[in-house]
Amino acid sequence: TADEVHSVDPNHIGIQLYTVRDIMATDPQGTLTALGRIGYATVGVSGLYGNSPENFRSWMDNAGLRAVLTHTSWDAMNANATRELEIARTLGVRYVVVPSLPASLRTVAGYRQVAAAFTRWGALCRSSGFKFLFHNHNVDFVKSDGKVLYDILLEETDPRFVNFELDLYWIITGGYDPVPYFERFPGRFPVFHVKDRAANGSFEDLGRGTIDFPRIFARHAQSGVREYVVEHDQPPNALVTATRGHDYLVGVRF
Repeated sequence: TADEVHSVDPNHIGIQLYTVRDIMATDPQGTLTALGRIGYATVGVSGLYGNSPENFRSWMDNAGLRAVLTHTSWDAMNANATRELEIARTLGVRYVVVPSLPASLRTVAGYRQVAAAFTRWGALCRSSGFKFLFHNHNVDFVKSDGKVLYDILLEETDPRFVNFELDLYWIITGGYDPVPYFERFPGRFPVFHVKDRAANGSFEDLGRGTIDFPRIFARHAQSGVREYVVEHDQPPNALVTATRGHDYLVGVRF
């Protein structure tokens, strides 16, 4: 019912490893173990720091963590999408994510080209047992010829093949409210990057910034969100940020 209070399923609370990249680079097992102890169930992978996917998988397994997604790149997918999916299979993810696009494509024609490439990769992912997602930044919400570029990707792709990891900080920084996107494109946002925004526009730990997450989370049925992934791009202390993020998502009600 409308009066029902919801919370985030602890099995779907994760952290993007970009948040802890500095300590991942020097001590991957120790970092992952610490995240497991904080209580995270899942992680989003942001590169392997020169390690094999097999080693990376074993470190996650040892820490009791599941990788739900991996960030590849536009260039890597263009170079060898099949290889990227092999890595994804070893990591055990559900979602393969392109996290950003070259600035040279930031036109209507460019984003139409991107939509076509995403459709190919999405079909390949689907036939291989994965789901393909795109992760936004604020630059994806600029207008070109009167058109919000991000909208081209939603309008010109099929939800069977292409969906979206919605970074809540970056869409809001780009000047847009996520909720109307859920209304216009229901079910297309299976992953949230849950990243808070300070009053001055900088990154902030969850629950200490200005973003009204309960309002956004309350539309969970409409957005299609399954995974809530904590992120902070420049944490002063990565494990403090990770702890605050986990605690916020465990406690939030909507």
